Amino acid sequence: MAGLGSALTSDRAAAQTISSSPVGRPEPQLEREPPLARDRQVGWAVVGLGHYAQAYVLPALARAQRSKTVALVSGNLDKAKGVAARYSVNDRSIYGYDTMGRLTDNGAVDIVYIVTPNSSQAELTVKALEAGKHVICEKPMATSAAECQRMIDAAKAADRKLMIAYRAHWEPNNVRVKEMLDAGKLGEVWFASADHHRPLNPERPRDEWRAKKAVAGGGSLVDIGIYSLNGLQWFFGESPSAVSATMFSPPSDPRFAEIENVFSAELVFPSGRRATISSGYTADKKRIDLWGDKAVATLDPATAYQGNRLVVTNAKKSEEVLSEETSAAQFTGQIDHFSQVIAENGTVLTPGEMGLRDVRLIEALYRAARERRWVDLNPDMTMRSS
Repeated sequence: MAGLGSALTSDRAAAQTISSSPVGRPEPQLEREPPLARDRQVGWAVVGLGHYAQAYVLPALARAQRSKTVALVSGNLDKAKGVAARYSVNDRSIYGYDTMGRLTDNGAVDIVYIVTPNSSQAELTVKALEAGKHVICEKPMATSAAECQRMIDAAKAADRKLMIAYRAHWEPNNVRVKEMLDAGKLGEVWFASADHHRPLNPERPRDEWRAKKAVAGGGSLVDIGIYSLNGLQWFFGESPSAVSATMFSPPSDPRFAEIENVFSAELVFPSGRRATISSGYTADKKRIDLWGDKAVATLDPATAYQGNRLVVTNAKKSEEVLSEETSAAQFTGQIDHFSQVIAENGTVLTPGEMGLRDVRLIEALYRAARERRWVDLNPDMTMRSS
């Protein structure tokens, strides 16, 4: 696994080309309760100011009810100052990756949000925890199960909370599917399919590091296939007991010299349920289907940043359940959830242990694909001995 330096080199390279002005499509204005008074809001520091942080994380913090941005961490001071000015962050609360330890002295910071390339997240998470801060980390939380465990152990040692940013758990269409499934409105669901694909363009700074295995940890499975894995386990309320898989990288395409393009897998669950997943770096599709004997629920898109849709179909009709304008709630939902957990000493819905489980499952799937065989799994997603 690459060290922090190589991962953050990619992040710094991105910093040279990503504007400090807002990016991304405008999100719809949703009806919501007014925010808490600023002195009652939980203070957040955002680590890494790339595309996702600027387009989605920081705007969501600005809209949130319980949360506020009070500090920034970046490898590019000029960009950080531009972002700080937009969000009224004091220049004294701007840090570099090498000075994160100074967060200890900033009492306004309660939570640190790690939004950097995958191989750097473990080290930065540990730094933030050792500074006495709670941490939310992007997914996948690390490039190996061992690093995930290191992060969990650091949180326990610091007596701080660790959350993984599985935003779909607050996306209204996904939440409605979970409620319908649990209430039996789809009937018996013995099969599901989940497909997550998007084009990869390493010429863009936000994609450059994704083509490097040491930094990303893998290809399309790690980057977007994780939405399928986490979503299906959440919907079903169980994890696979056995998996088989295949992967493919076009030999003539330099984008895939180190990582896979297409990954597909079959999952068998203890209940007897089956599921198939696929991921890829060519097309653009994010879809989940739950095939019940009363109705079929289709999320398409399922986990996009905006415009997600839920359609439920039975023998008599096909009905769109929620409009696409609800999708923006996923960002503020997960942010305010963690702020409330910290303020009230509550329970994190997507804890570090969930991230560890998913990375173990990813490791099992890669093994199944390499060895071209079924891999049996323990309940904690560790692989059973052959």
